[in-house]
Amino acid sequence: MKRIWLLTAVGVILGAVAGWFYWSQWGCTAGCSITGSPVNSSLYGAFMGGLLVNSVRKEKKNEQPNNNN
Repeated sequence: MKRIWLLTAVGVILGAVAGWFYWSQWGCTAGCSITGSPVNSSLYGAFMGGLLVNSVRKEKKNEQPNNNN
């Protein structure tokens, strides 16, 4: 369980850094709701990073032996 939280936290942090980097390099100065401010861009990147990590992780299968006698 801790590994899932750790991977999600890493995804959120990397997404926030990527969002801030996108704002600093290509963000617009007026009229853009997401890339217009570093806070919005970082929050959006953090959200997307968390979603990306959670969408590609493997689910554990609960395999129980069949004891049908």
